[in-house]
Amino acid sequence: MMDEAAWQPLRQELARWTKANRIARFWLRDDDAVAPTAALERLLMLREAYQVPLTLAVVPAYVKEQLARRLAHEVGVNVAVHGWSHENHASANEKKQELGPHRALNVMSAELGEGYRLLEKLFPDRFVPVLVPPWNRIDPLLLNELPNLDFKALSVFGPPNEKFTGVLPVINAHVDLMDWHGTRGCRDHGQLVEAIVKELQLRFISSDEPVGILTHHLVHDDSAWDFLRRLFAVAAATPAGRWVSLRDLL
Repeated sequence: MMDEAAWQPLRQELARWTKANRIARFWLRDDDAVAPTAALERLLMLREAYQVPLTLAVVPAYVKEQLARRLAHEVGVNVAVHGWSHENHASANEKKQELGPHRALNVMSAELGEGYRLLEKLFPDRFVPVLVPPWNRIDPLLLNELPNLDFKALSVFGPPNEKFTGVLPVINAHVDLMDWHGTRGCRDHGQLVEAIVKELQLRFISSDEPVGILTHHLVHDDSAWDFLRRLFAVAAATPAGRWVSLRDLL
């Protein structure tokens, strides 16, 4: 019952949206896909059960053709460009970055251009021209190159940053299921619900930016799968909760 109580704040917030005749929009981004796995299959089945559009941020350097075959008929799934190789080039005392100021701009631009073309070719019906930088970090100088590489939007983490939005539309994730700096499992469900409610409360008074939910299927524990299933169910139970696709957001 304790866990049921944890979901009550989200139900109440969505009820407020329903009463105001408003729609709370969510979108789902899952990072680090490269191949079909049991975990990916579980994610695809879950999103299918609730008809939730999904964006997979795929790592071009390691992507397998089997993934393209698996997703060929998944109409609710988009594929975005997750850097090039998801390799850290920062020093040990810095936050991890693949697309930081540690390498030449022309090298990183060439990698991103190659990654774009590779995924566009492999996933012709699923591809969206959106860059998801590994670890959600990118050098502002490289950011300015993205329009020349045909990227139409950027997706990082957190509230919109003006230095990003001045260059490209930004469609961010806002709530990450995983506790990266602690257990490395799913965060406490009550804390996650609280974070989502806080995002919705901000939207209610200011903007209609969709709330981005960030998952990493390859490292989910049972608690993460359970949270995702319950989130889909709670949103589906109200007319105010709607999942939108990244393609539509573009």
